[in-house]
Amino acid sequence: MIKSVQLALFLLLTCLLSTTTNASEIESGKILAEQLCAKCHSIDLKGKSPNKDAPAFKKFSQMWPLENLEEALAEGIVVGHDEMPEFKFSPEQISNFIAFLSSLKSKQDTQPK
Repeated sequence: MIKSVQLALFLLLTCLLSTTTNASEIESGKILAEQLCAKCHSIDLKGKSPNKDAPAFKKFSQMWPLENLEEALAEGIVVGHDEMPEFKFSPEQISNFIAFLSSLKSKQDTQPK
């Protein structure tokens, strides 16, 4: 009985910590997007991108599998719209940025159509 309770508590704590970490990663990714990307891209579910050649982040998951962006972010994105600067993200920034983009996809998937 005690082992079952301990296991249940362990699983509950693991879930709570992973949710907190995920929320923290998403928020860090959003801050990164606000600082580096919002000048050209729409970074939320509403509105158009300020630069007509810069796709809105809500469309990223429709254009590419988000995991495929990891390598480009690590090596430095050198393509995109004409005014896009080259970015090289750290592994932590990549994880946070992908978590943020994934959260947009999740929110989009759950919106009524």
